[in-house]
Amino acid sequence: MEQELKFALLIDAENISPQYVNIILSEANNMGNVIYKRIYGNWTSSQMGSWKPVILDNAIQPIQQYSNTSGKNSSDSALIIDTMDLLYRTQLDGFCIVSSDSDFTRLASRLRESDKYVLGMGESKTPRSFISACNKFLYLDVLYAESKEEDSAAGGTEANGSYGAGTLAGNGGSGNVPGKAPRGDNENGGNGHGNGQNVRALRRALIKLTDENSNDNGWIHSGVLGSLIIRQFPDFDVRVFGYKKFFQFIKSLNLFEIHSTSDPKNKTSKTYYFKLKGK
Repeated sequence: MEQELKFALLIDAENISPQYVNIILSEANNMGNVIYKRIYGNWTSSQMGSWKPVILDNAIQPIQQYSNTSGKNSSDSALIIDTMDLLYRTQLDGFCIVSSDSDFTRLASRLRESDKYVLGMGESKTPRSFISACNKFLYLDVLYAESKEEDSAAGGTEANGSYGAGTLAGNGGSGNVPGKAPRGDNENGGNGHGNGQNVRALRRALIKLTDENSNDNGWIHSGVLGSLIIRQFPDFDVRVFGYKKFFQFIKSLNLFEIHSTSDPKNKTSKTYYFKLKGK
């Protein structure tokens, strides 16, 4: 069995809403074993009151940082210092930084220079510099909207921002997701959240990556292609485009032949390979 990756989760509470906590924890736990869960803010402020029950329910350690100057976010420096401390005195494999603030760009870059995996999470307003500094970046507001939509489609599941396993392991989406790129061959379809990502750019990148990394017969493993595209677009997430799985998004582009193989020991587990049509 492969050894589980060890992560630290660090949340900028003054920059992120507590409504996203289930999504944050779900995505972080999907990456590996979350050893440290810390959240930073001035807990004497009345504006932080909505975070307090969330912290208790999820065993997140609050780190107090007083605001020395009015209008300044003083928790940023505390988060950065703690992160560097964890980098040097622990054997963590990665860090999950939750913020929409570009102030953490250099921190993410420094962690990657130390060969640590960096998962970023924030809202669609997050500056491109921070997104690009991460190995992977997730849009919390997009995932939250999708979870609410799924709750509604499931027949009125509690509207508490829940984010369950069905969102990640579902059987494929149905229809377009509001505010996102339509399905199919929408050449100009961006995700509607100003992250610079659109179907045309993704198509070009997928074609180039497949040409350069496929085997002698033109086939490329879905996992390899998925990893390569995320290196170029850290914020690439098929859920932004209304899909549950990578191969569903690939199929919608109508660029590839698709071949699947089943595990003899588990017929429900499939491995996908893609080949550019006409190659």
